[in-house]
Amino acid sequence: MGMPDQVAGGVFRVRLSIVNAYLVGPAGAADRGWVLVDAGLSISLGAIRAAAAAVYGPGSRPAAVVLTHGHFDHVGALKPLAEGWDAPVYAHRLELPYLTGRSDYPPPDPSVGGGLMALLSPLYSRRGIDLSGLARPLPEGGAVPAMPGWRSVHTPGHTPGHVSFFRDADRTLIAGDAFVTTRQESAVAAVFKPRVIHGPPAYFTTDWDEAERSVRRLAQLRPEVAATGHGVPVRGEEMRKELARLAADFRRAAVPSDGRYVRSPARADENGTFFVPPPAPAPLPTVLAGTGLAVAAGYWLGRPARG
Repeated sequence: MGMPDQVAGGVFRVRLSIVNAYLVGPAGAADRGWVLVDAGLSISLGAIRAAAAAVYGPGSRPAAVVLTHGHFDHVGALKPLAEGWDAPVYAHRLELPYLTGRSDYPPPDPSVGGGLMALLSPLYSRRGIDLSGLARPLPEGGAVPAMPGWRSVHTPGHTPGHVSFFRDADRTLIAGDAFVTTRQESAVAAVFKPRVIHGPPAYFTTDWDEAERSVRRLAQLRPEVAATGHGVPVRGEEMRKELARLAADFRRAAVPSDGRYVRSPARADENGTFFVPPPAPAPLPTVLAGTGLAVAAGYWLGRPARG
């Protein structure tokens, strides 16, 4: 694997098939002088280790792993990485139940968004993981451990404890899945990443009102660079205009016309999920069309990581 892409000063994108992780810290930083943001799929373990070695040197360990949220495609390699590095894992307090084995995420909604990734979503893991010995809450005031100059911004909707990270000095934003820059519901777009400012992946978004407020909050920051969980990093005035348009027209541009969580949001607290609305019916032809592919893809995306 070559050197990861530098998307801003001391911010490196690790491309992991359908998702991104980020390394934060100047190239060549000392051991414990950098941070990993998110941890990809279970099959991403080797790629993340190789990227860290390329930027910081073989054997270098992060000061911490910091999470935007705990969905399977952002924590797939987390447990072996955090345990191997003996690194604390920080997330919003409302995300901790899914990182300490106390709760699972609500079921995905395959009826929204269209595309194969949405159709396959019932096969993706929504189970919480148990990092109770390493998982810690992010500070309430917005400071981010081991990331001086950055602040966390609570951006719920996709998950209850979703956060984004913003560096005021150069207006660099790590947005997670609060919004993305590809149509993640489509398998073709997820792999080839055609550039578009898009709402959060619909099949796993469980509170659309909160998701809208979160996009508006990020648009108000007027970022210069936006590095998202899915898709390519984007920058400049045109990006800000597109993000502002998404925020202003979120109900039409991002919210599905109907769906399980469109009708009613899921509810969660510091103990995890406590209410899930009934599913919206999916058209039978849509369900039948993806059955075979769902089995194969669900196994590939959800199998456990090896150390």
